[in-house]
Amino acid sequence: MDDVRVGFAGLGIMGAPMAGHLLRAGVPLTVWNRSPAPALALEAAGARRAVDVLDLFERSDVVVLMPANADALDDVLAALGDRRSELLAGRTVVNTGTVAPERSRALPERVSADGGVLVEAPVSGSRRPAEEAALVGMTAGARDAVERVTPLLRHFCASTTFCGEVPAALTTKLAVNTFLIALMTGLAESFHFAAAHGLDPTLLREVLDSGQVSSPISRVKSAELVDQDWAPRASLADVLMNASLMTDAARAAGIASPLLDVCRDLCAEGVERGDGGLDVAAVVRTITDRSARESVPPPEKTPQEAR
Repeated sequence: MDDVRVGFAGLGIMGAPMAGHLLRAGVPLTVWNRSPAPALALEAAGARRAVDVLDLFERSDVVVLMPANADALDDVLAALGDRRSELLAGRTVVNTGTVAPERSRALPERVSADGGVLVEAPVSGSRRPAEEAALVGMTAGARDAVERVTPLLRHFCASTTFCGEVPAALTTKLAVNTFLIALMTGLAESFHFAAAHGLDPTLLREVLDSGQVSSPISRVKSAELVDQDWAPRASLADVLMNASLMTDAARAAGIASPLLDVCRDLCAEGVERGDGGLDVAAVVRTITDRSARESVPPPEKTPQEAR
């Protein structure tokens, strides 16, 4: 599979390291990005840089997309214009980005109508797992097409799981993210609670990292909260986008999402306060703002209690 020509579009926080792993594995790689800097960096490392989307598809047998959102994904496909049938025929398009399941549901037919194949392959993780080739991949689509591209996904995924027909992989990712977002928001509130009671955050981190609740993501985020390091590994704005997709999907299914609703609202407040470009751990700042606004003094002791 490594001799297949691969195109990669969408070189953001996660896309750039994902493409880098393909390049270092010796995969013939062509890259394109709307802002040129990430593509230029990969070109300097040995990739070919496409001048536009048409050039990317011309040079590729498999095109991996890591779009910021569904609109960016639509823009890539729309850029094929009148050459759509020519440039999709015989090619496999792999979407690793996160879009609404209902938007993804229509993609296989859109691509197959012009002779191509769509594989849905969202990944779970953030910048560090992307850099360490430790992402968790979920795949959906025609089984033979999924099996053909899985060796490529394994260059940046620690594991891949076949989920069924599109949009099962994206729906699975949203279910996974329900837990992840609740975990990250809960961790931030834990540190806020400790700070409000005058506790040393390094001690809280030590206890959390040593106990049953410890996990790779909690250890990373607890370190960020101790250091107040808000460099984006998964930005608050991106987490808000994911949380909104998830609450929309919950409403469409007629189910409750009480924890997720609160997490989404906190992320939205964080973006509104100007923290959208910071890491999701910075949601602790939003929780601190809420405390300042909603602080209620403790009840006064009764004369009997005061004795």
